Amino acid sequence: MNAYARYTSPETKETSALETASAWWLTALDRIERTTAADPAIRILQRGIRSLPLGEARELLRGRPLGHPLHPVLVQVPIGCWLSAAVLDVVPGAQRAATTLTAVGLAGVAPAVIAGWADWADLPPAQARVGLAHAVTNVAAVACYTASLTARLRSHSAKGRLWSWGGLTAVAVSGALGGHVAYRQAVGALPAT
Repeated sequence: MNAYARYTSPETKETSALETASAWWLTALDRIERTTAADPAIRILQRGIRSLPLGEARELLRGRPLGHPLHPVLVQVPIGCWLSAAVLDVVPGAQRAATTLTAVGLAGVAPAVIAGWADWADLPPAQARVGLAHAVTNVAAVACYTASLTARLRSHSAKGRLWSWGGLTAVAVSGALGGHVAYRQAVGALPAT
């Protein structure tokens, strides 16, 4: 049964817009999970990350001392800052605060990325494929927020807001991809040793 069929009402065979969007999204995720085009690059990247001499830091980055992954905790800084900046972008006179939040969000990216890559390096193929799509979408988000901050600092607030909204859209897609890996594919921290 394809993802679309799972969300079609058996009584009426009609679907709502939400059901159609959900079916489309799940079908796209299924395709990402099955495509093998990026597998050679994934294997090289995973081997490279696993070979880094991180010592005990790898255990911390993977979340073992916490009993759960560290990456979802760390992404709260950029996501929270950027969502807050979007709210302040519609508040008159709050441009400076939105600029500050955009910058703090960008500063919070590095720790989240490092923990995310540490988790990703040990994922099996289907999960690693979706994880790579998650990472690529995050690159798009960071690029948008970098452009937003640059525009804001050059006093081009309208352009800064547009880049910010593009970045927030990329963050939403990335979050859905990350949520898929974490929940639908059931990735979590390894047990404490």
